[in-house]
Parts: sequence; structure tokens; C-alpha cells
Amino acid sequence: MWLSRFSSTVVTALLLAQSGLLLFLVSRPRTLSPVGSEERVHVLVLSSWRSGSSFVGQLFSQHPDVFYLMEPGWHVWTALSQGSAPALHMAVRDLVRSVFLCDMDVFDAYLPWRRNLSDLFQSAVSRALCSPPACSAFPRGAISSEAVCKPLCARRPFGVAQEACRSYSHVVIKEVRFFNLQVLYPLLNDPALNLRIVHLVRDPRAVLRSREQTAKALARDNGIVLGTNGTWVEADPGLRVVSEVCRSHVRIAEAATRKPPPFLRDRYRLVRFEDLARAPLSEIRALYDFAGLSLTPQLEAWIHNITHGSGPGARREAFKTTSRDALNVSQAWRHALPFTKIRRVQELCAGALQLLGYRPVFSEKEQRNLALDLVLPRGRSSFSWASSTAAHPGP
Repeated sequence: MWLSRFSSTVVTALLLAQSGLLLFLVSRPRTLSPVGSEERVHVLVLSSWRSGSSFVGQLFSQHPDVFYLMEPGWHVWTALSQGSAPALHMAVRDLVRSVFLCDMDVFDAYLPWRRNLSDLFQSAVSRALCSPPACSAFPRGAISSEAVCKPLCARRPFGVAQEACRSYSHVVIKEVRFFNLQVLYPLLNDPALNLRIVHLVRDPRAVLRSREQTAKALARDNGIVLGTNGTWVEADPGLRVVSEVCRSHVRIAEAATRKPPPFLRDRYRLVRFEDLARAPLSEIRALYDFAGLSLTPQLEAWIHNITHGSGPGARREAFKTTSRDALNVSQAWRHALPFTKIRRVQELCAGALQLLGYRPVFSEKEQRNLALDLVLPRGRSSFSWASSTAAHPGP
């Protein structure tokens, strides 16, 4: 792609220009849509790769009141792959804001002029883009299927995404390309948005096992996380990416739970994938309640089916939400990884394990003993608004 040949100077100039555009957009008057801007709820599922975020994304996507997009920041990282994650933070944030406001013209900077719905990253996993008014592959209230939607809706004009977005009461975005919470403060303070943040985390040991199964697919993203100026990184024997992911979760959780700014109160919820795997319906009810959604009987049946399948799922399904045994998936790392790797991850991610409530293991015997629960109970104060004098850096 011709953008990949941009120099770092050009990339920096583009990012500065886009940041200036955000200031202009925040200050301009709001345009009301069929669902009034004041009524619409915006939810950001904030997570990292291989943490169950596609599953949580689908929990929102299949809801009949939700317009969902999966990782629109992928377009930024693909176009500006010579940048680093911190340098691209503002560009991803600005794109996310525009999508929340159903302004899909923001993709002009990243997509070809002549474009269809399929040019949008993973458009077929969005039920809203597979049903009217975007496409007629499924009735609006039905559970959608990516396999069915993709061939039927791929050639639909790109403009239907904006039309569809404006017809829903909730806009939900799943994103894995934010590494601190402070970069999102402008969105939380934006009067045009009614933003709530779902911070999804997973046991770092399980994340490592899943990343090893999808190493090639993550190579470009790894390079951006490590700031390699465009060099893809498939092999990561030093576990540098996992270490950075752990640090980012700690930064985000601490910013939200230790003397948080007043505008964050009641707008942040930390969710552990393991809790979802153990008690899907009760956890999802609480998640929906946080987002202002209700659990319908149809969704309840669908959730039961996809969390009570057989086995952990095939490797080819790594980036798909299919019927699996959710508890089996959450524990698979305990049989798949050697203890030497587990010990190294625990050293690098000690702070995340402690803060997020995961018990370390001290021998291979403990690792293999599934009767030993490694997910610590979450007390009422586990992720409360604790007071602290610790300072946190800005974006």
C-alpha cells in the first residue's frame, strides 16, 4: 500500500492535522439523527488481542438495539504502520469518536474512494451491517452469521453503514489499540458523547497461549506495539508484547480505580474473561445493565449455545466467535504451556496478576492441578473507586 512508504515526518504531520480536526469537531454544533444524539449510548469495549474481546464484541453486536463495529482502529494501524502505538493513539481516538457519532466520512483517510461495505474491517461480524437498512441478509432482530452475511452484503455501498448507525440507540466499538486511559479523557468529557467503557482483561498466561497460536496474524501489530518503524515481529521470545499488554492493563485499571477523575464515575467497568466463562448469563446481565441494555430470551438462548459447545475451538476459528466450552477455553493454557514459560510470564506480569486477581503458580504440579482455582474472588472493593495519591501520566 502506498501509505506504507510514508516517512515518519509525514506520519507525524498527518497525526497532528487529525488532532486539530478533533478540536474542530468537538466545538461544532451537533446534528441530530433519527435516534437523537442526546439519547444514544456509546460503549467502548477496551481490551487487548486474544483476551476474549471478539466474544464480548458479539455479545453486544447481536443485541437488536446495538450498532457494532470491530476494531475500526485497524485501518489507522494498517495505513500508518511505521508509527508506534503511543504516536497513533490520537488518530485512533479521533476515528473512534467519529464512528460513535455515525460520521463514516472519517474513513476517507484510510479507504479507497470507491468502496463497499466489505472494505470496512470485519464488517460481516456486525449484525447491524447484515440487516436493514444496511443489508437484508438477516431480519433486523435476528441473530446473524458472518459466513452468511459476507457474500450477501459485501458489495453493498459503504454509505449504508452511516445510515444504519444512525438508526440505533447504542453504538458499540471494540478496540485493542489503546494502551492508557488518559488518551480517552477527551471523549469522556465530550458533550456529544454518552460514553461508557468496558475494560476486558484476561489471565496473561492464557493470553500468551492464544497469541502463540496466532503469531503470524499479529506480526504487524506486534511491530507497532514495540515501535519497530514498520518492521513486522512474529517471533517474540522475550515476551515483550505480552509484557507491554500487561503494563497497559495495569495503567488503565489503576487510572480508573485509584482516585479517578469525577467524570469517570459510573462509566467504567472492569470485566474478567474468566468470570464470563464461569457464569455467562449473570455476568452478561450485569454488563448489559451497565450499558443500558436488556437481555432478551433470544439472546439468552444464543449465549447459552455459544458458551456450552464442545472443546476449546479449532485453531482456524481463533478470530471467530463459535460455539465452544467457555470454561475449557479459559483453562486450556494450564495444559498447553511449559512451566518455564508460565514462570516467565508471571515475572513480567506480576503487577497485572495481583491487581486483576489471578493467582500465580509455583510449580508444574500446581499448574496442571485444575482443582486449584487461580481466579481469585472479586470482592466488592476489588475494583472500587479507591483513593490514592499516585500520579498517572497523561496520554
